[in-house]
Amino acid sequence: MMLRVLQGGHVVDPVNGRDGVGDVYIEDGLIVAAPTDGRPADEVVDCAGTIVMAGAIDIHSHIAGGHVNTARLLLPEFHKAFQARPGQTPLGKVGWTTEETGILYAQMGFTTVVEPAMAPSAALHAHLELADIPIIDKATLVVLGNDDFLLSMLRAGESEQAIEDYVAWTVSSARSLGVKTINAGGSAAFKANVRAFAFDDTVPDYGVTSRQIVKALQGAVSRLGIAHPLHVHCNNLGLPGSSVESAEMTMQAADGVPLHLAHIQFYGYGKEGSRAFSSEAAKLAEIVNASPEITVDIGQVMFGQTVTVSSDALRQFGGRGAAKPRKSVIQDAEANGGGVVPIDYVQANYYNALQWAIGLELFLLIDDPWRVFFTTDHPNGAPFTAYPDLFALLMDRDLRRQWIDKMPKAAVAMTRLSEIDREYTLAEIAIMTRAAPAKLLGLADRGDLSPGKIADVAVYRAGDDRSALFGKAAFLYKDGHLVVEDGSVVSRRMGRTLTLDTKADPAMTRRLERYYDDTYGIPTRWFQVPEHALGLADPFKVVPWQR
Repeated sequence: MMLRVLQGGHVVDPVNGRDGVGDVYIEDGLIVAAPTDGRPADEVVDCAGTIVMAGAIDIHSHIAGGHVNTARLLLPEFHKAFQARPGQTPLGKVGWTTEETGILYAQMGFTTVVEPAMAPSAALHAHLELADIPIIDKATLVVLGNDDFLLSMLRAGESEQAIEDYVAWTVSSARSLGVKTINAGGSAAFKANVRAFAFDDTVPDYGVTSRQIVKALQGAVSRLGIAHPLHVHCNNLGLPGSSVESAEMTMQAADGVPLHLAHIQFYGYGKEGSRAFSSEAAKLAEIVNASPEITVDIGQVMFGQTVTVSSDALRQFGGRGAAKPRKSVIQDAEANGGGVVPIDYVQANYYNALQWAIGLELFLLIDDPWRVFFTTDHPNGAPFTAYPDLFALLMDRDLRRQWIDKMPKAAVAMTRLSEIDREYTLAEIAIMTRAAPAKLLGLADRGDLSPGKIADVAVYRAGDDRSALFGKAAFLYKDGHLVVEDGSVVSRRMGRTLTLDTKADPAMTRRLERYYDDTYGIPTRWFQVPEHALGLADPFKVVPWQR
């Protein structure tokens, strides 16, 4: 076993109260304490002038699955999987292969990424794609809340235990780390020609509301002991006035039980002013600050070409008219379906500029960095390669003001952003992108630099340009192995996919076997993810869990 020391860097590790010059020791793939017996390190890595943190964790990034690949098929002019793309192509920094996804994340110091919207019916395909992404560890959230089986159970008034068993079977069969619901009931209502669906609206034919679906899933996730709270994509995404109301009602419905709201920037839209579009970020932030059971991620908009991918079939259908380029795909499928709609966020556009400002307002007005998470909802608000610029904006109010000066004055008048002086510290960045995500996901083996944690360590060269700092890791260690040096991958290793083994009652398994046979005419094994199918020696890591 080789003992390596990262020596003399500025160690930022809030969990252990470290924020100053120090050393980090690595041995056998783990962080270890400094030797007390005088044993010298086998390798000394000079980290003077650098910042040392745990590897970064992204809790919400669409990196695999049906919609990601539909986007590739919809936009072949911007994504040629096996050919070099011209650097000036509009989507040249949006559409990547699985290989590039792992490499680009690693170059920025990320070591774990969660795909937050995996349909149970497409779980095998998603995992096959994740198995091709190198270097980083991956995980998925499985989507429930528009599926016939769950809605039928709720309509019939079945027991909490039965719903728990169904959720447990789905999480385990799909090899997931948690559960997400997307516009709960909305996609089911869309199939009945409903075009607007609020939190207390009723799904035709099933007689259940979005509120009932969310509460049933929230309760099941909580009682099962799944660490990550129910991950909620609320109703009425992006609709001024209605979106704020939906997010507020959803947060109020948490009733003290943990709940996570996704990409809340898209719910911060008011309808004041002549354009009926304004910021309600302060209102949302106030509710989050007053609700300790609520966590959120932002879904920050950044300027440039991107593509929206979502299982919210109702919302994507409604937004297809704004597609740029002028093409889109809407899929009506079992459970959610969804859609792919390309979009170009333009700084000179009133609405896009205000979306950008609303996201930053939320980041800066939510007080607790342990409860607000760093995302662009890749690729919906922006590709994840925009993260370094976003880090810089959060840490430098003068830089924010330079960007604000380029916004339309009418948009500036609708936001409080220019009044906010807060600047994120390195310690807060470390909490928001390392320690807090590990805690939220139940990953006790990472997120900080405590002895015994896996040696996922990111080292950055210090400097005043925060975008340059976070854009290119000086060193990245994954499980103790050097994988990135000076922003370039030097070792292509395979990470693993993190899963739970939430065993269900055998009676639920037999019931689902009958259901799949009657409904689809195929056995349940077609919807499960066998380890041997992925072609890797050890593709999964089961996260400790106890019901």
